[in-house]
Amino acid sequence: MLLSPVFPDWWQGVARDPALHIPDGFLSVLISIVFWAITVMLLAASVRQTRGQLGERQIPLMGIMAAFIFAAQMLNFPVAGGTSGHMLGGALAAIVLGPWAGMLVMASVIALQALLFQDGGLLVMGANIFNMGLLTALIGYGLYRSVAGQGQSVRLAVAGIAAWLSVMAGALMTSLQLGFSGTSPFGIVLPAMLGVHALIGLGEALITVAALTFIMRTRPDLLGEQAVRARGGAGWAVAGLVIALAVVFFSPLASADPDGLERVAEDIGFLAQGQDAPYTILPDYTIPFLGETAVSTIVAGLVGALIVAAIAYGVGRWLSGSTAQPAAKAGGQPASR
Repeated sequence: MLLSPVFPDWWQGVARDPALHIPDGFLSVLISIVFWAITVMLLAASVRQTRGQLGERQIPLMGIMAAFIFAAQMLNFPVAGGTSGHMLGGALAAIVLGPWAGMLVMASVIALQALLFQDGGLLVMGANIFNMGLLTALIGYGLYRSVAGQGQSVRLAVAGIAAWLSVMAGALMTSLQLGFSGTSPFGIVLPAMLGVHALIGLGEALITVAALTFIMRTRPDLLGEQAVRARGGAGWAVAGLVIALAVVFFSPLASADPDGLERVAEDIGFLAQGQDAPYTILPDYTIPFLGETAVSTIVAGLVGALIVAAIAYGVGRWLSGSTAQPAAKAGGQPASR
């Protein structure tokens, strides 16, 4: 076969089973609108809090973090009972970037997944962004910053706990949305969602701790108190983006088992309520003319990672430049960040 010189035979025809963000049809219109409103308000607050406050090092890091989280979310890992999970990344983004920039990065990732890859519904996008991006970022940042002055072991332990709790919080919020939408009774969906995501959260914790350990060993200044104001070169940014894109090449190894929400929806019996997207661009993280193959998944992942990196970087540059440039001109010196 054409792919055999590059990929082992067992990779042939393997397409990533998409992580099931909430699809349209699972939530009522009212609940969807309510969480769109909450999400828009939090993102507006993020823009206000971030405008003019991003350091030169933080701007490219937003792009790198967006690409890494996008790529990492493509790697479903198996958990018990024929179920798979994937990283959310909200806690990691907030710990590295701060809560407001972390929220903007997570919103960029989740929105791109829905718009370009049809992963998650359009009407429920506000709920998906809130559950997987904003809520997780708030929890991750709040817990980690409470021990910011402690030793590395303590910070890593708390980061792991925060990552686990962020997954549980996202599962709890999704359960409540499903219950209030009348999709499934609270007494059924709550224990089912929390039970399976308690295991998925362990994977989130391990990945978060591993990523932070790597950062602490290679660039500890990125997690320092003055990190957002520090200035630095672009070499590390290029290396970080290359690492993030390299993760995509492992996406064909992702577990084909249904993820947590999909498993619960299948077991409880509301999976059929999910509605297909009204259009398709790169459905199920594949390139249509390449079919459901490993190459197709990798190419789609590379495209997505590069686009979301550019979006997050552009947002950071826009928010940074609006107030920094006038200040620099007024004083004749670069603006303090």
